[in-house]
Amino acid sequence: MSCVALSCLAAMGRMLGQYEVNSFQTVFCRLFFAFVILLPLVLHSGIGKVATTQLKTYVFRSISGIIAMWMWFYAVTLIPIGEQTALSFLAPLFTTMGAAVFLGEIVRMRRWLAIMVGFIGALIIIRPGIIDLTLGHFVAIATALAFGCSTLIIKHLTRKDDPLVIVFISHLIMMPLALLPALYVWEWPSYNVWLILMATGPIAVIGHVTMAKAYKLADASFVAGVDYARLPFAVLFGWVLFGELSDIWTWIGASIIFGSSFYVIRREMNETKRAARDSVVDGNG
Repeated sequence: MSCVALSCLAAMGRMLGQYEVNSFQTVFCRLFFAFVILLPLVLHSGIGKVATTQLKTYVFRSISGIIAMWMWFYAVTLIPIGEQTALSFLAPLFTTMGAAVFLGEIVRMRRWLAIMVGFIGALIIIRPGIIDLTLGHFVAIATALAFGCSTLIIKHLTRKDDPLVIVFISHLIMMPLALLPALYVWEWPSYNVWLILMATGPIAVIGHVTMAKAYKLADASFVAGVDYARLPFAVLFGWVLFGELSDIWTWIGASIIFGSSFYVIRREMNETKRAARDSVVDGNG
C-alpha cells in the first residue's frame, strides 16, 4: 500500500510541476493537508502524549526533512519519476554513512563495499559522459542525501518518542518553515489543481503510516524488499500519465542500488540482533 501511495505522490508532484506550481507551494500544501489528517489521530490518542525532551533534535529533523521535500518535489518536475524513484533508493546508503560518521556506529568493510556498489548503480542510471546529465539528476541524488540525513535523525528520535508523536511535532515545526517561501511564490491555482494539492496530504499520510505499520509487523529487510515495488508503480504512473518510458539501464542501476541497500539493511539487522544477544549473555553472566 505504501509503495502505491508514495508512487502516486510522485505522480501528483510531476502533475503539479506541469501546472507550473512551485515546489515551495506544493510542500506547504502537502504539510498543511497532512496535518489536517494527523490532528484528529493525535486528539484521539490523547494530546497529552505529544511531549518530548528532544526539541532541539526535532528542529534539525524538520530542517533536513523540509529540504528533502523541497528537492523531492522539484526533482519529479525535472526528470521522469522512474529515474527519480530509482535514485531515491540511495537514501539508506547515505543513512548508513551518516551513522558511521556522526553516531559513531561501526560499519565494517562489507557494508562499505555495498555502499560503493550502490553508487556504481547510480552511475549506471545517469551514465555521465554517455547521456547529458541534467539538474534533475543532481537534485534527485541530493534529495536521497537529505532523506538519508532525515532518516538518521528519526532513528535517533525513535529511541524515546512514538512515531505518531515524531510525525506530528515535525509537522508543527515544518509548516511555518514552509509557509514563508510558499507565500513568496504563491499563486492561486485553479479548482482542479487545488484538488491535487489537497490530495497530497492524505496520500503522504497513508504512505508513511502504512510504511510504519509494515515495519512494526515485519522485519526491516522484508519491508525494504517490498519497497522496491515503488519502482514498477512509479514507471507505470509515468507511462500512463506522462508517456515516460524508463530504459533498461534505469532498471539495472535501480536493481544494483536496491541490492546494495538491502544488503546493508540485513547486515545492520544482524549486528543489532548480535548486540542484543551479547548484552543478554553478559547480563546473565
